[in-house]
This record gives sequence, structure tokens and C-alpha cells, in this order.
Amino acid sequence: MNERIKELAEQCGFRSNPDIYDRNQSFDVPKFAELIVQECVKIVRPDSYFRAYPDNMIGGEDGLRLLEIIANQIEEHFDPEE
Repeated sequence: MNERIKELAEQCGFRSNPDIYDRNQSFDVPKFAELIVQECVKIVRPDSYFRAYPDNMIGGEDGLRLLEIIANQIEEHFDPEE
């Protein structure tokens, strides 16, 4: 299992050690899905470096705006409030 996915799963109640397996353990699937979406948004959303120096990024200022739009669309698409 990917190490980052394992960390997120453990935050949601997943235990991979069979010695501590509890039949009553609960895995919070909605929280896990939300954490995965948040990780994806972090990857897409431009960081402070690219905001300060957009010319260093492919597409420059327009590329920066496009990534912001995409990150917002991902968040809106998976918004748990809707």
C-alpha cells in the first residue's frame, strides 16, 4: 500500500497489524475519501512559490489561474455539504 494512503487510512481507523485486529474496529470511509480529495487538491493547487513567480510555471499567469480553477472545481465536485 502506498505509504501516504496508509497514513490517511490509519487516520480513519484502519489498522494493518493483524495482532491488534479488532472485529469492532470502524473505518471512516467518508473521512478517508475527504482526505484523499484534499491530498489531490494540494497537488493541483499552486503553492506560494508559483503564486509569487508565475512566470516560472508553464503557462505563466494564465496557467496559475487555470490550476486555481481546477482545484476549486475538485473541491466543489466532492463537497460533502451538497
